[in-house]
Amino acid sequence: MDAGFQLICEKDGTKLKLTPATDGGAPIEVGTLVDYLNLAKVEFLVPEVSKAVAELTEEKTIKINLVETPPVSEHLSLELRDENMVCVGRFFPPSQNGSVNEVSDIMASLKNLGVVYGIKEDAIKEFVSNRKYFTDIVLAEGKEPVQGQDAEIEYFFNTDLKARPTLKEDGSVDFFNLNIINHVSDGDLLARLHREVPGKYGFSVLGEKTKPRDIRKRVLRFGRNIRLSDDKNEIFATCDGHVSLVEGRVFVSNVMQVENVDPSTGNIEYEGNVQVNGNVATNFVIRAKGNVEVRGVVEGAEIEAGGNITIARGMNGMSRGVLKAGGNVIAQFIENSTVEASGYVEAGSIMHSQILAGTEVHVGGKRGFISGGKVAATTLVEAKILGSDMGTDTVVEIGISPTIKRRHKELEELIDSNNKTINRAIPILEAAKEKLAGGIQFTPEQAENIKGLAGVVRDKKKEQHDNYAELEDITALLADEKKAAVVVKDTVYPGVKIAISDVSKIIKEPVKYCRFVKERGDVKMVGMN
Repeated sequence: MDAGFQLICEKDGTKLKLTPATDGGAPIEVGTLVDYLNLAKVEFLVPEVSKAVAELTEEKTIKINLVETPPVSEHLSLELRDENMVCVGRFFPPSQNGSVNEVSDIMASLKNLGVVYGIKEDAIKEFVSNRKYFTDIVLAEGKEPVQGQDAEIEYFFNTDLKARPTLKEDGSVDFFNLNIINHVSDGDLLARLHREVPGKYGFSVLGEKTKPRDIRKRVLRFGRNIRLSDDKNEIFATCDGHVSLVEGRVFVSNVMQVENVDPSTGNIEYEGNVQVNGNVATNFVIRAKGNVEVRGVVEGAEIEAGGNITIARGMNGMSRGVLKAGGNVIAQFIENSTVEASGYVEAGSIMHSQILAGTEVHVGGKRGFISGGKVAATTLVEAKILGSDMGTDTVVEIGISPTIKRRHKELEELIDSNNKTINRAIPILEAAKEKLAGGIQFTPEQAENIKGLAGVVRDKKKEQHDNYAELEDITALLADEKKAAVVVKDTVYPGVKIAISDVSKIIKEPVKYCRFVKERGDVKMVGMN
């Protein structure tokens, strides 16, 4: 039992009865006792009381003044804890003739403090029936908010856009067995949306609302040859073919096969995947919504794919060749070409080309060099050799462009503005619907206004669908930017310019086996991990 004390008020003075703790209970806190005596307006000497408490080993009564003190009532000390989620009370006994608190008195004390929610009436009644002093009693407890659940999309096929070629034992790269084609049949389940679950507000003991964390909404995004279930939570293939995930959108397509792309075929435009068993000649164009695979060489041609571009024997673009992929670009070599990929770029060598990758650039295999031109990526450029001993002008850039960062902020503001517009309009539309159901007729002008407002809500919701999807993609890029690095597995030669975000460094001397990162506002060379 905890130690305790009680005032004894008599005509010839005031006494203080002190009771020591038993069975490991808490001792009297001198500060608490002093505060109590001051609150009761009792005259006393602090050193005398402190000494008595310090020497307390058995129950004793000490005289603290010679003044007749009026009876002192039972005292309740209240304290708010855990950010106003808990109200704790501690009761102190009255003097021998003092009054005690009833349930109504305790409720009034709570009200005076502002406590209005989660009051534990049972605990209050229990105290009144069986008074326990010098002990913390929870008199009110708030309600924690119920956290919601983020929406999730479950895919039933391989979505790894970072599948990379296999490095053979002889140092060459196997560009054929990439395992990035997912075969599907008509009716196959492709993805399932697990919708978000909203959270619920909580309340502090003061009645303040406590907001749950924001939840992430998601939507199913897809192209042709896909059927959406009635509840809009699942998507299915509607033909045999291949499925791929490109920039968060699911595509299903068949494959078009040709031997070569040359005068015998002309330019090719196709909704699905294109497979070229031979070569692509200069000045010809391939445009495909899915993947493009070329098993020979590509000359000064243009290839645009919604998915991946794979060139088994490489590309010499003759300063006019262009590759543009919504996914990845994979080639044995890339020379005198312009390449743009939303995913990564993988090659055995890159010469005098303009490369822009949404995520990474890997240059490996036996040669593994980047020489001449400009190579840019978001998070990583990795090669054996950068530049050449001839001092070829070579630029390597990594990081997110300021334009994308500005777009991220714009999307957040736009989503917030649209949500406010929708939330203001919905109560008006619901009220109008109830009036119509009750037989109230609107004037032509009122009806036109309601129709226009409904159109605004419909358009804003459609816009939000695309805004959330784009924001999710950009947020993922910004998270990866913090790990941005240029990795050199052999040599970087003088003349190479390395830029990371908004800072750059020109290499003055040959350096081997190193990694370049951004530290303290500058490009720093660090050791390999």
